[in-house]
Amino acid sequence: MARRITFSRNVTLSLSRSCQCVCKYCAFATRKPHLRTPDEVQRLIDGAARRGIKELLVLTGEEPESVRGVTEQLAEWGHGSFLDYVVWACERGLEAGMLPHTNLGVLEPWELERLRGVTASQGLMLESISERLMETVHAGSPTKHPARRLATIRAAGELKIPFTSGILVGIGETREERLASLEALGAVQREYGHLQEVILQNFVPHRRYYGQDTGAVATEAAEHYWRTGLGSPPTHAAPAWASEVTVDDVVELINATRELVPGAAIQVPPNLSDHWPELVAAGATDLGGLSSNGDHISPEHPFPSPKQVRERLESRGYSLAERLCAHEPYLTPHWQAAPVLDLVRTRYWSFLPWAERSVTPPDGAVAGASAPGTAGIARSIEQAAAGEPLSHEQLTALLEDRRPEVIEDVRQAADALRADLCGDTVTFVVNRNLNLTNVCTVGCAFCGFGQSRRSPEAYTLSEPEIRARIAEALADGATELCIQSGIHPDWDLQTYLDWITVARDAAPQLHLHAFSPMELGVMIERSGLPDREVLARLKDAGVGSFPGTAAEVLDDEVRAMISPNKLPTARWVELIEAAHDVGMPTTATVMFGHVEQPRHLATHLQVVRRIAEQSSATRPAGITEFVPLRFIPHQTLLGRTKGVRELGAEETLRLTAAFRLGLGRSVRSLQTSWVKLGLDLATESLRWGVNDLGGTLMEENISRLAGADHGVRLEPSELVAAAHAAGRPAAERSTLYAVRSEYPLPVAHA
Repeated sequence: MARRITFSRNVTLSLSRSCQCVCKYCAFATRKPHLRTPDEVQRLIDGAARRGIKELLVLTGEEPESVRGVTEQLAEWGHGSFLDYVVWACERGLEAGMLPHTNLGVLEPWELERLRGVTASQGLMLESISERLMETVHAGSPTKHPARRLATIRAAGELKIPFTSGILVGIGETREERLASLEALGAVQREYGHLQEVILQNFVPHRRYYGQDTGAVATEAAEHYWRTGLGSPPTHAAPAWASEVTVDDVVELINATRELVPGAAIQVPPNLSDHWPELVAAGATDLGGLSSNGDHISPEHPFPSPKQVRERLESRGYSLAERLCAHEPYLTPHWQAAPVLDLVRTRYWSFLPWAERSVTPPDGAVAGASAPGTAGIARSIEQAAAGEPLSHEQLTALLEDRRPEVIEDVRQAADALRADLCGDTVTFVVNRNLNLTNVCTVGCAFCGFGQSRRSPEAYTLSEPEIRARIAEALADGATELCIQSGIHPDWDLQTYLDWITVARDAAPQLHLHAFSPMELGVMIERSGLPDREVLARLKDAGVGSFPGTAAEVLDDEVRAMISPNKLPTARWVELIEAAHDVGMPTTATVMFGHVEQPRHLATHLQVVRRIAEQSSATRPAGITEFVPLRFIPHQTLLGRTKGVRELGAEETLRLTAAFRLGLGRSVRSLQTSWVKLGLDLATESLRWGVNDLGGTLMEENISRLAGADHGVRLEPSELVAAAHAAGRPAAERSTLYAVRSEYPLPVAHA
């Protein structure tokens, strides 16, 4: 599984460079009065918001009002203090849909508290715990005293403010002082837990910018680098007071931070070292804000663009994912003021922890507002366990509820319903996946498999390759061939019929479980024939069943975000029902754990249940199994741009059990996906309403290329062992659930 490296998409607002400090290493501060005008602030915010930037980084000198002329200018603009002006700027950012992160230097608790109402996070670099530096690089800079800086960091913890801090190395400190600085941050973290990230920043010598706007210099450097990919920041001789910082030194600090500051992300600035990929390999987890207008502190050292970073990371097996300025665990009412959290819920709800997504959906209506309380949930579980349908409100509440006692009730009810419908035998099928091509024109944000035709990663299997893979499947005892592919721009109905002919000729005894509703829709559209005629021709050619994939979440609000070019919900339903009409069984799937909310999953379950119940009553075929598929974000656009993390084991199991209850008796078999979960978690799911372990697969590309790392093949003996480990007998089945071989529990287990 690709390790996930995070970043924030931000813009820097240097609201004031006026500063009371005279640190020897700083090129940002000025002792002259400096303020961005309200018009400049508004233009920067408006332009950034139009480009989809989510974080407004408000950067200032320490106590700008200590510089003569600043207070007078603020009064002329109608602000009683510099803090008033910062609050005003943050409010403008919030109005534009951006989340402010402020770094204003040492502040009093009341100032931090006031900013908490208009910021998602705040920050202050500790820099160094060394008081000795107050006589060297920090001489004449009273707010750089470590005691004052630690007091601000501690106050932020008491106020429950998500906070960023860090150390600055290379300014004359010793190795022991670096480690002591991290120990000091660790002590605060263990007390308050509010340090979301620790920055390990190395000093880079640079020239002074007398009479120049560092913001303009930084913006020009960043725009050139992002546009051309070309840039070589100037090098300057290190001053006599500087200390050497090697890559090995930073690697040591990364390891120390992991140990000393538990729970904090470890950030390395990618613009200050050409060796940042090595630091990521050593354990750094975050690259900070890749500011679209550069680094105003080191203006001739532009951040690489997200695209440039992603390309370098992917070549090394890492995944780049966007986050907000407040990291995911801190996007809760405990850590955020209501106005800020409201903005996240309405604009950036996919970044929320899963437990927070049900509170307020994007339209502002409270999801599950009419959901039942404790007694109502108990009635819903009892009703679902009896196979009775639940209302949308009941389903939403069931999918939302995370109380431990409710989760256990749901698990037990789901497991009992499974036993009633399927008995205790755990089934599996020996099959092979066959992805004929990964060329695809759809461009789903959740997919790491599809490629453009011109991509060097694109492939289309030849007939000899297909025959060779089918021969391998036969040699391994497969009874099913599962065929799904990308949407190739040149393929029509006859192309698919030709592939079926090849497969049937190579292995007429294999069941062909082939072609998603998306593929079926393309065949129909390109042929100009009616739905049922095309599906009947596929059946006559030798297809035995259709996989009910391409479902994702059957709610068009979600589909518009993750797969706008894919068939809408109504079309998916039409094709599944048409398949049942011509006597072709299908499966049904759900892809969960990305941007959807419980209310969307409730809609999905109701759609699938309605199809299944109507098909069993009026059609010659129906849905054979329901397959929950946990979203794998690591190598996907959705994972990179929506901050989506892989859903944890507890949430996965809880939702799996709720799916079983939500479907009632409409779909007999609930299948887990070991390739998404790993065999251990798939085995545990057998206690949560699951009766089927799916297929041996032999080759699985879609999950693998999205970043799954649970293998692409299992032997039947491994699936049998998993069932036995759960205390259940196993059986190999056919695609349509006819038992082929039984594997009773060993005597000791029984």
